[in-house]
Amino acid sequence: MSVFTAYFCGTGSHRFDDANPNFWNGELVSTLASNDQGREFAHWIAVDGPGSGNLQDDNLFVEPGSYYNWSGQLFGRGWEENVNHVLQLIKGETSWQRRKLSEDEYERLKDAGVPIPDAASTASWFWRTYDYGVRQPTPQELQERIISMFREPRLPTQVNLVGWSRGGISCHMLANAMANDPALRGIPVNIFAIDPVPGVGNVQSERVTLAANVREYVGFYSRDERSRGFACVIPSVHGSTRICVYPMPGRHATLVGNASADGAGVGKVLAEPGLIVRHFAEVCLTRWGVQLANRLNLDDSQLMQYHKAMAAADGRYQDMRNESYTVLTEGEKHDRLVHCGLAPTHFSKVQGNAYHPREGLALQRWNASTYKAIS
Repeated sequence: MSVFTAYFCGTGSHRFDDANPNFWNGELVSTLASNDQGREFAHWIAVDGPGSGNLQDDNLFVEPGSYYNWSGQLFGRGWEENVNHVLQLIKGETSWQRRKLSEDEYERLKDAGVPIPDAASTASWFWRTYDYGVRQPTPQELQERIISMFREPRLPTQVNLVGWSRGGISCHMLANAMANDPALRGIPVNIFAIDPVPGVGNVQSERVTLAANVREYVGFYSRDERSRGFACVIPSVHGSTRICVYPMPGRHATLVGNASADGAGVGKVLAEPGLIVRHFAEVCLTRWGVQLANRLNLDDSQLMQYHKAMAAADGRYQDMRNESYTVLTEGEKHDRLVHCGLAPTHFSKVQGNAYHPREGLALQRWNASTYKAIS
């Protein structure tokens, strides 16, 4: 069996956010990727989110668009390239290669804090075309060799997708791209999505519906997010897809490890939602064949304590509904706006596991069976 996992970071987030100080224990998606014990490129890949600085452009398997950060953050520019990049990685074949890295591009990566070798060092072959006699390996050629050496069979027999924010929507886009690709449509897909948000003007079928190739879909959603333009997506799925929906207290970033009181700053104040989501991301990925280091391995007693802590702090989570990443808010005071497939609605109208309109999640009635479907 050959399992491949793609970790899609959210808007403005990248694979090195496992050390971002805004996330006391590391941003979830980048942390999961850093803990994956498989071989990078052969068994897993972490994908930077739109608007995060084009830091991966030189390693893409498709020609990059080199978008401005503001266009990525506002409109998601670059996520089509991200999806097509992973599509080619799954196939193990590049359709574009970086033959030369300019000094400006090198300096941009270095200024962004990407851990790259010094330009004068002999290790700079990974970032620049370096002459080894008759060979001039590009990063893409090296990665293709890694895939050839360590992935057997070459086409995965299963693909897992993990994503937050527009990264979650990227999971939808990639699953649909696979369903439309003759070489990949037969590969089963599992998705773990954290508050998938497309942004204004990005509610199209390929982003909000899923085909029959998705075997299992697990989604955790921010109950208290009210920022304008942050309506999340609960996708329409095929009748054969197993889907579980779990709203959680907190804002958009709370669920991936931002434990600040307002869901946007620094500090460890409200950490429990992020810990629960991380635990069940690790549970699902392990069940889907991924080997992870540094797992939380929470037991039922610990989960119960976290749920009690969330219930005790419910007023603080509800106060988050007055905050907005975009200044303006949307939805109702006690109900978040969502897209259920193509149809806009509210959480109270969604029939999902563990959902209770008045509480968002059965915090005070929680028991070990709450998450039985995904454990």
